[in-house]
Amino acid sequence: MDKISVLGDAAKYLKQLQERVQKLEEQTATKTMESVVFVKKSQLCDDDLSSSDQNSDSCSNQTLLEIEARVSNKDVLIRIHCERQKGFTAKILDEIEKLHLTVVHSSSLPFGNYIMVTTVVARMEDKFCMTVKDLVRSLRLAFSTLHVN
Repeated sequence: MDKISVLGDAAKYLKQLQERVQKLEEQTATKTMESVVFVKKSQLCDDDLSSSDQNSDSCSNQTLLEIEARVSNKDVLIRIHCERQKGFTAKILDEIEKLHLTVVHSSSLPFGNYIMVTTVVARMEDKFCMTVKDLVRSLRLAFSTLHVN
C-alpha cells in the first residue's frame, strides 16, 4: 500500500466514525426519562422538644411520605422518603416485586432520628404494564396499607 491509499482508507474510516457518533448522539437525544414524584408533607418534631412544649398539638400525627419513580427503558429508579419503620424495607421490596419489577439493588439509610430514605433500582418484567404515575400510585397505596398494619 502506498501513502495515498493509506490516507484514503483513514479518511473513509474517520467519516464512518463521525457518522456513527452522530447516530449515537441522535439516539441518546431521543431517549426519554419519565419521572413522577408524590409528596405528602408533614411536620416531624423531636420528642425532647414536644415534651417540653406545653402545646403538644404543634406536632403533626400525619405520616411523612415522598415517593419518586423514574423510568428509563426497562430500568426503574424508586426513591421513598418516609418515617422510620421496623421491617419497612422488606415489606416495600415485596410490594415492588408484586408489581412485576425485579429488584436489582436497594439501600435504606436513616436520615435524622425519624426519617428513612429507601432507594430501589429495579428492572421491568415482561408482565409490567404500568405508567410511572400508576406505579407511584400503587406504591403509595401499598405504603398506606403497610403503615396501618
